[in-house]
Amino acid sequence: MPSRPATPRGLALARLAWGLATLAAIVATFVDAAARGPVNPFNFFGYFTIQSNVLLVLVALAAGIVGLVRPGVQPRWLVAARGLATVCMIVVGLVYVTLLLPVHAAGGVEVPWANAVLHIFGPLLVILDWALTTDRTALPRSAILWQLAYPLAWTAVVLVRGATDGWVPYPFLNPSQGYGTVALYVAAIAVVFLVISWLVVWWSRKRP
Repeated sequence: MPSRPATPRGLALARLAWGLATLAAIVATFVDAAARGPVNPFNFFGYFTIQSNVLLVLVALAAGIVGLVRPGVQPRWLVAARGLATVCMIVVGLVYVTLLLPVHAAGGVEVPWANAVLHIFGPLLVILDWALTTDRTALPRSAILWQLAYPLAWTAVVLVRGATDGWVPYPFLNPSQGYGTVALYVAAIAVVFLVISWLVVWWSRKRP
């Protein structure tokens, strides 16, 4: 019988290193924001970029530790978490490149190297990790639906906050431009989430 795919030690260490690098970028962003004035944690952690990268930190550290302690096929809960982090980080990269970068918006990350880590290198590395490694099981097709639960909940909270206290994390969600325009952006991003989630699940089943 063929041996079960194992997590190479180097890959496990690389995941740990990237998890720590991402954590450093988040901390640097928080310190930079605090140096310019009081930081409202609900605002700071309200950015989808920050939340997705926090998820990436947790997943990368867990994947690295599990890979070192038990270098075999990773447990299903961890594979599911990796899939969700992959979907979220790909969307982070796409939104940054298509909606924020053209208008020179930092997306809440003013430190240049941290911005690159959180918005560019993070999405690229999760794509490579998901596409090239095999230390995981296939995700069920139902994962496509529950992977959408988190971004839908985040969008709902942002829209409520925009309508009440006026805070929105990204300019394309600002209700001042009209809720029709905001709805178009939300619908477009929802379609992007659905397509990316389908691709992530499909690839996990094609190459488990």
